[in-house]
Amino acid sequence: MTDNTLKYKEFFGSVEYSAVDECFFGKIIGTTDLVTFEGNSVDELKKAFTEAVKDYLALCKEAGKEPQKSYKGSFNIRISPELHRTAAVIASKEGISLNAFVEKAIHDEVSAFV
Repeated sequence: MTDNTLKYKEFFGSVEYSAVDECFFGKIIGTTDLVTFEGNSVDELKKAFTEAVKDYLALCKEAGKEPQKSYKGSFNIRISPELHRTAAVIASKEGISLNAFVEKAIHDEVSAFV
């Protein structure tokens, strides 16, 4: 897996490349606002990302709002009925709820990257 993200403070930014425009671009991930940045080189992109975060934090402070999206800890997912059934059966065999099974699976996967 390739890691196409930048990190500054507690913020992450996506990294993409436009062959048409011949530039790198991205956006801050995990906010309710759209904050973008771009650069013609990796160094320019990194600098633009850092500046975008700083500007975003300053604007949020000025507006008196929380900069990061708050997550409530619940979300809906759509999976195939077969996978849903298999997960439910395994969870039952392990004596846990389907929710606990999915939470553990996500935790295990995320732990590999943190």
